[in-house]
Amino acid sequence: MATATWFLLVGLLLLLMGLTYPFLKRQPITSSIIYLLVGIAIGPMGFGLFHFNPLKQSGTLEILTEIAVLISLFSAGVKMPVPMTLARWQAPLRLAFLSMAMTVGLVTLFGYYFLGIPLGAAVLLGAIVAPTDPVLATDVQMRRPGDNDHLRFSLSCEAGMNDGSAFPFVMLGLGLLGLHDLGDFGLRWVLVDLLWATAAGIGIGAFAGIGLAHLVTWIRHKRQGVHLLDDFLGLGLIGAVYGLSVWCQAWGFLAVFAAAVALRQTELKIVGAADELPLGLQSDVLGGLKPTDPRPGKKQVHQVSEASLVFKEHLERLSEMVLVLLVGGTLFFDSWSWRAIGFALFLFMIARPVSVFTSLLGTRMPVKERQMIAWFGVRGIGSLYYLMYAIQHGLSEAVSLQLIQLTLVVVTLSILLHGASVKPLILRYSKRHR
Repeated sequence: MATATWFLLVGLLLLLMGLTYPFLKRQPITSSIIYLLVGIAIGPMGFGLFHFNPLKQSGTLEILTEIAVLISLFSAGVKMPVPMTLARWQAPLRLAFLSMAMTVGLVTLFGYYFLGIPLGAAVLLGAIVAPTDPVLATDVQMRRPGDNDHLRFSLSCEAGMNDGSAFPFVMLGLGLLGLHDLGDFGLRWVLVDLLWATAAGIGIGAFAGIGLAHLVTWIRHKRQGVHLLDDFLGLGLIGAVYGLSVWCQAWGFLAVFAAAVALRQTELKIVGAADELPLGLQSDVLGGLKPTDPRPGKKQVHQVSEASLVFKEHLERLSEMVLVLLVGGTLFFDSWSWRAIGFALFLFMIARPVSVFTSLLGTRMPVKERQMIAWFGVRGIGSLYYLMYAIQHGLSEAVSLQLIQLTLVVVTLSILLHGASVKPLILRYSKRHR
């Protein structure tokens, strides 16, 4: 499809979504389903106007999905509630690490014994589809900073962390296929890919987020009334943290999420400290920025994390539209093999629920909430990124084609099944918890 036609298509779709947003918001389906259906209609399964080949254009798709995930991780991170406590974060941590690792294991067994793919490819497949998606799961994630709904918090936090915690298993799969150095007896993988990269990613992100919060506060204290470009600061934090993490062989996705969380938490702690000061000193600490908050007795302060959030969410929606259109344009009728559909159903109906309920044993989370979490393991853009990453790192064409088919069917069915059920189930859940 010609470039001009692409501009026309995307432009018309943006206009349509913008004009019909109040109507679409009331419908029981998500916008991702609409984008997917449009992509299918103009792709090989429809009018055949274009076909996106993820194998030949894996480099382009890797960059697009990488950017989309980074923006979404930052948006999720700045919505995390305050304060950070072990009691509140226990369930998301279990989901992001234990449940994710168990899902990789279950998918590995299914891929090796039932799909007949090599062990390394089976591990890689598990790492690709195990993480939940921070881009396509916005309807079940936190909507705004300060949202204290426990279900939304758990799903948002899980998606923010497991996009980084899955990376060691991606490298393990590549290593078993001879495409990455695991070291003697896997020692390098344990020390570098698992322990160092995880800890360093969290550390780099937390340090950068805390540092930026204090730096901006100091600048506004020294030069009261100064106007800073919060959108640039947010994007700059994403780029700097991700680049430094990759340079240090740390997991950049985990670092960006940690940076966003640390930025938000630190800013609110600074505001909280200022609240305890006399009014004259509050102006010094906060740089004289005290816009009116609609809630009586509360003071709203200009913050980088919250001020840059709207711009990030707009970028997130735009990237979602483009990438889901491309997913629809990759599908052929013969993509829908019973082998691929059976694998997707195994992931949704067995691997995800088993891993969630097992990892949450011993917690006080209600059964209904666990059931919701077990169902809403949305797969999407993150899975596409890991797949493209593996292809770019030398995955053979035969294995690539197998994994592409399986992953695309998983993502497509996730968009359809989760997208059609999210609004009715969340509405019923919210009514029960009012």
